[in-house]
Order: sequence, then C-alpha cells, then structure tokens
Amino acid sequence: MHYVLCDVFSDGPFYGNSLAVFPEARALDGRQMLQLTRELKHFESAFLTGPALADGSRPLRVFDLEEELPFAGHPMLGAAAVLHHLEQPAAKTETAFALGDRRVTLCSARCAAGFDVWMDQGKPLYLAELNGPAARELASCFSLAPEDLAPGLPMEVISTGLRYLVVPVHQGLDSAAIRVPDLEHRLADVGAQFAYLFDVHRNEGRHWTNDGRIEDIATGSAAGVIGAYAHKHGLLNAANTLELKQGQYAGRPSRISVQVDSGPDGIRAVQVGGQVSILGTGRFEVLP
Repeated sequence: MHYVLCDVFSDGPFYGNSLAVFPEARALDGRQMLQLTRELKHFESAFLTGPALADGSRPLRVFDLEEELPFAGHPMLGAAAVLHHLEQPAAKTETAFALGDRRVTLCSARCAAGFDVWMDQGKPLYLAELNGPAARELASCFSLAPEDLAPGLPMEVISTGLRYLVVPVHQGLDSAAIRVPDLEHRLADVGAQFAYLFDVHRNEGRHWTNDGRIEDIATGSAAGVIGAYAHKHGLLNAANTLELKQGQYAGRPSRISVQVDSGPDGIRAVQVGGQVSILGTGRFEVLP
C-alpha cells in the first residue's frame, strides 16, 4: 500500500504538520485506516478511497490517532497537493473532496517550496459566547489565570466544520497546558468539541488532543474558526487577512494563512491556506 509523506503549513521540508496521504486506499476499511495511522504516528492521515464521484469530487477519509474525523484542515491541503503532484502537470489546479456529505473545494499552485494550497471552509457558525465565572473556570483547565485572558474579549464556540472553543489570551500562552482529565466533557457542556488558545497580540495559537497528551503543530480546522472570531471582534487587518503561527512549542514552527471574504451581510466564506512540501514516498508490504 503506497503512501506519500508531506509537510503542511510549512515554509519547507521538515517544518509544519506532517501527513501521510494514501492515494489508492479503496481496498482499505476504517479499521485498517486507523491502524495504519497509528503505525505511522502522524497526527493524522488522509485516504483517497475511490475515483471521482458524479459531481467531480474525490472521496476522502481522514483519521487521527483515535478515530475518523468528519472534517480536517491540513489533511485536505496535503491530499490536494499530493494529487496535484501525482496527476496534474499544470501550474495550478482545483480539487474537490467529499468527506461524507460535505464537499470542500481546494485550489493549489506549484511554488518554490512545493505547493501553495487554499481551501474554502465556507460560512462560520457562531454558536455561543462565554464570559465571567464560566470563562474563568474553563481557563483554569489550561493552567491559565483570569488575568491571562484577553480583556474585553469573550470565549466563543464557533464552527467552520468542527466546533472549537476559542480561548483568547494576551499572556500565558507559553506556560499553558491541559491539567484536567475530563476536558472533553467540559467542552461538550458548552457545545464544543475542541479548544484553541489564541494569543490576540502575537497571532499565535496552541491546540492539544483533549487528553492533553499530544500538542498539534498546525490546526487547519481551527484556523478558519480563528479567522471568523478575529473578524467578528475587529482583530483582522485592513485586508481581512491573518497569518496564524503555531507549532513552536512542539518544535515544528508552522504558518497558516487565513482570508475572510465578507460583505454588508457578514462573512461569505473563510479561506485557509498554506504551503505544502512533498518529502517522499513509502509502502506497506503487509496490511493490518
């Protein structure tokens, strides 16, 4: 079983978020995909499971080390770059993926580092704001003191595919860590699946698995949420763009570009992009 290794949201090889893409995975079932992901020990893996559907989209499944994901950022960018690398000699191309019932379109262009890829995460859903004691209690789950929270800004649950609790801070990002065993349940109580800490002055973020064991290097599914949050609360620049930094605490500095397309009626779409470097290929001679 052939796979391609790439780094996503990177300025070159061996930076950003690593990913394994399986271009011909139609013979695999979900159990095998999960086991292969765990064997490779990447944060996530992407599996292309068949030819294009009637609407032109390519069926894609994404797994992290625990389960299949209904939506993910860097695996789709990496998969789009790998397909461009393998199938399209053109300088630019467009790819659509089908993740269950959702269709996501990505544009990729060849560049010096490999590929520059952008995805349209669509319109955000603003689900809930948290202030006061509820926000302070959640902050303590990340070893944050009340004075670490950004003044005048709420915590907020937003989705562009996955429901993230945005935790805005103006200090304390360096020492933040998950210190409760039941974070997943606490997030569920406020309607969130995951949390993302966002330093509003440094445009830098941190994200972990809910058990706190693994820190993510670049969280594309959260970047669109951060763009939507920054737009709502006046944190974007005049061009409605944001360069989000992540991964330095895990030893893999990453850079995620966010563009918010908005008009008088609000946000029309959130675009998330970054560079993808192709590293090499591998092959499993034995399958689980």
